[in-house]
Amino acid sequence: MADHLANTLAAVSVFGGTVGYVKSKSLPSLVAGVSFGALYAVTGHLIRTNADYGVELGVGTSVLLMGATGPRAFKTMKRVPLGMFTMGALGAGYFGKKLYQQQYGV
Repeated sequence: MADHLANTLAAVSVFGGTVGYVKSKSLPSLVAGVSFGALYAVTGHLIRTNADYGVELGVGTSVLLMGATGPRAFKTMKRVPLGMFTMGALGAGYFGKKLYQQQYGV
């Protein structure tokens, strides 16, 4: 399940970056979307293969996404930045829960 979520977040990140580029010709949006998408895709691969640090990478990527999109999301209150921030928050919560379960065997 966690790898499916990571792959979904990867696709949505790339889509969000592409929308930002198409709507406002923002190259940083495209680069950020593809970069976050790649990080989430690596997260999904690591989790699927039971490799080390997959869940940790998911938490880190989600927190980084929240930090990168949060100021703009709350300043402009536009749909795409708010959606990306929400996606990062949901990812951080889910992967954080998985990390807790992994560490403490809950």
